[in-house]
Amino acid sequence: MYKTVTVFSTLIAIVAILAGFVLLDRGTQRATASPEEVSLPLVALGLALIVGGSAVYAFSTRFRTTRMGKSKDDTDEGSDDG
Repeated sequence: MYKTVTVFSTLIAIVAILAGFVLLDRGTQRATASPEEVSLPLVALGLALIVGGSAVYAFSTRFRTTRMGKSKDDTDEGSDDG
């Protein structure tokens, strides 16, 4: 289950962020539009997709199942504290 959640949430985040940048690029006409020509709905939707994709990625990296330990407990090496 962990791998499924990680893979699909990362995929969703990447697609959302890329789509957000494409919409932002179209809304500003490749950053050449004058302020009057900027399409505010496209820019707002693009920014929302970028923020949403970032949030999905941030929360997906925090996902843990009940049988998963902490990453610092997963080490196979012994401690050489002296």
